[in-house]
Amino acid sequence: MADQELDARGLNCPLPILRAKKALNMLTTGQTLLILATDPGSAKDFEVFAKQTGNQLLESKALNGEYTFLLKKS
Repeated sequence: MADQELDARGLNCPLPILRAKKALNMLTTGQTLLILATDPGSAKDFEVFAKQTGNQLLESKALNGEYTFLLKKS
């Protein structure tokens, strides 16, 4: 279970990433953020975002046009 959940469904790039960044800023190191998205480009976006920010992408799933990502704040 994640410490916080962000519903970014229906939003297109770059909004899911921007909202995730804002949500991560509210978390402390080691806490997790679960992101729900529908933008097909978000899979690659969150992979790159994690590498660029140093946060850990623990999980990335796609099912029926919906994407879920679990990020751990570093």
